[in-house]
Amino acid sequence: MTINSIELFAGAGGLALGFSSQHVTHKAIVEWNSHACNTIRINKQSNVSPISHWPDVIEGDVRNLDYRDFKEIDLVTGGPPCQPFSLGGKHGSFLDQRDMFPQAIRAVRENQPRAFVFENVQGLTRAAFSDYFNYILLQLEYPSLLSREGEEWLNHLARLTQHRKSGALSEYNIQWKLVNAANYGIPQKRMRVFIVGFRADLNINFKFPSESHSLQSLLLSQWKTGSYWDYHKVAKKDRPIRPLTIDRVLKKITEADDISELSTPWLTVRDAIFDLPDPERNSTSTMIQAHKFQPGARIYAGHTGSPLDEPAKALKAGDHGVPGGENMLRRPDGTVRYFTVRESARIQTFPDSFIFSGTWSETMRQLGNAVPVRLASVIAESVCISLRSARQENLELAA
Repeated sequence: MTINSIELFAGAGGLALGFSSQHVTHKAIVEWNSHACNTIRINKQSNVSPISHWPDVIEGDVRNLDYRDFKEIDLVTGGPPCQPFSLGGKHGSFLDQRDMFPQAIRAVRENQPRAFVFENVQGLTRAAFSDYFNYILLQLEYPSLLSREGEEWLNHLARLTQHRKSGALSEYNIQWKLVNAANYGIPQKRMRVFIVGFRADLNINFKFPSESHSLQSLLLSQWKTGSYWDYHKVAKKDRPIRPLTIDRVLKKITEADDISELSTPWLTVRDAIFDLPDPERNSTSTMIQAHKFQPGARIYAGHTGSPLDEPAKALKAGDHGVPGGENMLRRPDGTVRYFTVRESARIQTFPDSFIFSGTWSETMRQLGNAVPVRLASVIAESVCISLRSARQENLELAA
């Protein structure tokens, strides 16, 4: 059964790629950044592209779109620009003109899709933003209850709250969850909020997918069975020094869990890039697309890079260029270098055939803002199963 979507704030296309993997048909892909748009265009034209079937990207401001122009849309997805809520940003939230949640809500109101999925940064859930986060959720639950002309958002929040308390039926049933990408098989400790809504008339009881990977299993594979090092053919003499407290940690893990029931180990940077040559030490790296050494990496306080044998720190776009600490590899010998574009794409689980447009800094900005493709696919699978099941039930009832 076809699921038609509109993808807003598409960036380099990570979220949209994840939904494409679940056979979602994108009727519109919208993005304002010219470099990100060029990335999508380049990949759409490629002979080996996973997005060749996408429509031409709409380059422009979502504020200029009339969503009623798009017909028979089942799903609206996107990651509204996150700078207002980013832990590394200026924390402007509702006072920040870059906050695009009002436009995401307008898309739901005007198009009335069967469902929506919006992704944002962990900072959105900070205590300082709790009222505004609740305001976002209530607007998505009751998108038809608009703010009045000149009405301050706190007054609109009060009306929405009273509307709900009065027993008003929800227009959309909302679920949200703060997830760690590493727990879903992404080689990166990336905390993100997903907000999922289904139109209330569908009567869908949605649950987020269960976590599939864990730190506990990684520690067991590294320091109890040694299977992690054996898989990567790391000689015992070249393995990191055994942590002093690891025996105590392993004892707690085995006492608390049935080892046979433990999930799959977290994936590490080594897991993601083990078959790529070191771009600084191996000249053959230039034969691999976007795998070019970038000089200038250095360590200082709070800027130590991502260890090879852990999931990477969350890649970041940065307010003043690439921050480096998060986008930098720390080898077992303590030396550091920047991740290449291809390595960063692996960490964000983009396919190797995917090409990025722009300079290294601009490309890393696109990757730092992206949704990991594999994480998007996991969320998309659960959402699409729910939508297809509801549609099948409706067809059976109609028959």
